[in-house]
Amino acid sequence: MALQELNFSFKPEKNFTSFTPEWFHSGVVGSGDMEVLMERRKQDGRVTVKVVTPVTGFDQVWEKVLGKFVADTKIGNLHMEINDNNATPFIVHMRLKQALFEAKGDVES
Repeated sequence: MALQELNFSFKPEKNFTSFTPEWFHSGVVGSGDMEVLMERRKQDGRVTVKVVTPVTGFDQVWEKVLGKFVADTKIGNLHMEINDNNATPFIVHMRLKQALFEAKGDVES
């Protein structure tokens, strides 16, 4: 099974919340699921994302789901690496919000 790598970059709203932990890990790569690694990065508020997935042809879906996550959470200065194993868009959005919630003790405005 060949894996493909997708890379995205998003600019959040002006009043974004910086991700402050040095890094955070959530999830396990399993059938229909994913893991996410979050890392603080000073990048003018931008959120960058690297997705490694066995699924091809869903680049636009990934971009929409990730863009919605950035817009909904108003998070910034964050790099994420997602290791996907056929997670649906709903699961992706849920896992990202779950990871951010778990790290929330270290998230500040």
